[in-house]
Amino acid sequence: MAYNRDNRGRDDNASEYIEKVVYLNRVAKTVKGGRIMKFAALVVVGDGKGTVGFGLGKAAEVSEAILKGIADAKKNMKKITLSGTTIPHEVIGEFGAGRVLMKPASKGTGVIAGGAVRAVMEAVGITNIRTKCLRSNNPQNVVKATMAGLEALRGPEQVAAVRGLTVEQMKG
Repeated sequence: MAYNRDNRGRDDNASEYIEKVVYLNRVAKTVKGGRIMKFAALVVVGDGKGTVGFGLGKAAEVSEAILKGIADAKKNMKKITLSGTTIPHEVIGEFGAGRVLMKPASKGTGVIAGGAVRAVMEAVGITNIRTKCLRSNNPQNVVKATMAGLEALRGPEQVAAVRGLTVEQMKG
């Protein structure tokens, strides 16, 4: 249930970010006069070039909740280490009961992922990857687990620096 809010086609005050609503939750509070409805929107925002963030917005109106979620996501954006159009190595991201397995894929594979993970991958700009949700399918936990996995990625330069070697020495 990922709604696409891609604003790149607009001319007036166009946003450079890809905005996707991953999940919209409606909660009802019963009071003496009836039910009060509130909405929570889980939103993923990315630039398509390796930077992505997610946010949760809550409000009495759907549009306000989405706007709050977008603002929260833009505040929490992180830079992700990529290897071309995929990830540098296999990784498992965990958060709470959510666990997401992410494997790099060759060119032409596409994004093989479920709804919440797919939204994150498209926002970050990954076009070739294979993923699998291993435990929970709760959208909030899945998005947080995906982000944890993406933040754990390390490129060859970073691994070589930690080991005190050059990339050529590591490759053999």
